[in-house]
Amino acid sequence: MQNGLATAGKVLAVKGVIVQIIMTFLVTLTVALVQYEFVVSVLIGCLSFVVPHSIFAFWVFRHAGATKSQLVAQSFSQGMKLKLFLTVIFFAIAFSQLNAHPLPLLGAYAIIMVSQWLAMYKIKH
Repeated sequence: MQNGLATAGKVLAVKGVIVQIIMTFLVTLTVALVQYEFVVSVLIGCLSFVVPHSIFAFWVFRHAGATKSQLVAQSFSQGMKLKLFLTVIFFAIAFSQLNAHPLPLLGAYAIIMVSQWLAMYKIKH
């Protein structure tokens, strides 16, 4: 069942995720051409933001409307906790199992996060 109140938010969230995926591809491609040994670190850094944020966006826009305000607030809170948990898991795996380089990983994470903010600003204006 599609809720009209949540539709605009869902469309905006999908556009944001698309921008994140495009930026992940561009950042990873650029690093592959310049410093190939950092590709895995950069890709994990990008995915450490994209995957948890996408799940968060899905989780938050499950409910909408004044009668469901309690569910909306609860979904937002649960979504933020889930996003934080998944981000920690990604970083833990990256550093413990993949021996990722910290600077490329965190730099890629920051680039994708800022690109998402800029995309939301650009889309809204």
